[in-house]
Amino acid sequence: MLHRFIYTFKYDTHNAHLCQLESRQLFGEGAAKKMLITDIEIDPSISPFIKNRFEVLESANEYTALLEKVRQRAMEQDGFKAEYLILHGDTTPYDIRLSKLKDIGYAIKGDPDYTNPEIIYSVCFYNSTWHFGILTKHNTQWFKHKNKPESFSCAINMDIAKTLVSLASKGDTNKRLLDAGCGVGTVMLEACIAGFDIEGCDIHWKACVATRKNLAHYGYSANVYRSDLKDHLNKYDSAIVDLPYNVFSHSNDDNALHIIRSAARLANRLIVVSTTDINELIHQAELRLLDSCKVEKKGKLFSRNIWVCERN
Repeated sequence: MLHRFIYTFKYDTHNAHLCQLESRQLFGEGAAKKMLITDIEIDPSISPFIKNRFEVLESANEYTALLEKVRQRAMEQDGFKAEYLILHGDTTPYDIRLSKLKDIGYAIKGDPDYTNPEIIYSVCFYNSTWHFGILTKHNTQWFKHKNKPESFSCAINMDIAKTLVSLASKGDTNKRLLDAGCGVGTVMLEACIAGFDIEGCDIHWKACVATRKNLAHYGYSANVYRSDLKDHLNKYDSAIVDLPYNVFSHSNDDNALHIIRSAARLANRLIVVSTTDINELIHQAELRLLDSCKVEKKGKLFSRNIWVCERN
């Protein structure tokens, strides 16, 4: 029996391991062939890699049987749109796909809206079975953050930042997050646009000023504290820790361990970003390592390691 949702993914080769890490944390399994079938409901816009979520309403081995099921629903909906979702292994010719979309459109009573639809109904073919359902697309509004007024050359890119938020929250927008060492607020921007309750802190006043400027530029409201993590008192569900790279801040194992331990005092779940192997430091901080991956920066030798940890 097919599960309730079909997800499709889109990512570049250099982000393949990061996408699989995110998929394992959100769904409990990796995405094979850029597709995943599950009963878990996740907003596609939480992830930088989820392209579509297809919610299965009806299924049948024969298309005529599927169409009859759709007609029996006696659906009435103004402002709808019908789209054909092409999944792995589907070789249905373009003209036949169009004819099936017309069938679906005529089976729904109401005036369609092809420009700004209120709802998208979709049909797809997978594993010798036809499916009809509701298609939810990834919202690309977060792309506007590319033009934020303040930026550092070594700041993490938007794909990584958005993934860190989804890893920290596991897709639950009710989770309260901390961006520890917020830099210019790249992580905070992605959390804010997705509706998360997030706060940031950084020991450097220039970083705090830059973060506040970026947040204000997009009309986001979030607290940014200039403080050392050891002096921070607020509690969170998860903390995102981007360790110093020895660029603007000196870093060694002792300093990194201090930061990790301080963050673990504030949150049960930690997502740590590093440029070196910190597996031993995670052990020393008495954290449980759940998962990890390495992300290569596109076109450059600079790479980062992502560590998903929880307090024992």
